[in-house]
Amino acid sequence: MSLRVPRVPGTAFAWSDRLAPGLDDFAALAAEAFAALPEDFRRLAGDITFRVDEFPDAEALEAVGVESEFDLLGLFVGVGMAHDAAVLPTGRMPNHIWLYRRPILDYWAEHEETLGAIVTHVLVHEIGHHFGLSDDDMEAIEAGD
Repeated sequence: MSLRVPRVPGTAFAWSDRLAPGLDDFAALAAEAFAALPEDFRRLAGDITFRVDEFPDAEALEAVGVESEFDLLGLFVGVGMAHDAAVLPTGRMPNHIWLYRRPILDYWAEHEETLGAIVTHVLVHEIGHHFGLSDDDMEAIEAGD
């Protein structure tokens, strides 16, 4: 006896022929998440570029003091707004926000959140670093304090 399961769009079975989202998919998710943020917030963020990579490199892990490449979902690299006036623009690299695909996918697999919500959270968190907010400040904001 064989069991035939109909493929109905919008059901869990629709995933049977899908692959994990790739780097381009993540770039599109980041662009969509950024576009959905309030206009004032986006304007304050300025000319930040978004980059997506599979994993953080050893330098990124060392910079934030984590050992496992799965412990870092995103990273702000550059000069935050709080320090902008103190750093001469000559020779300065543009600000970047990195999103790391594999750690985000791993987090997604272990939590009950949508992938879009996780990418948005990481993006907002890293933009918060651009604004000069600490992790504690951002946690307090997210908690509604």
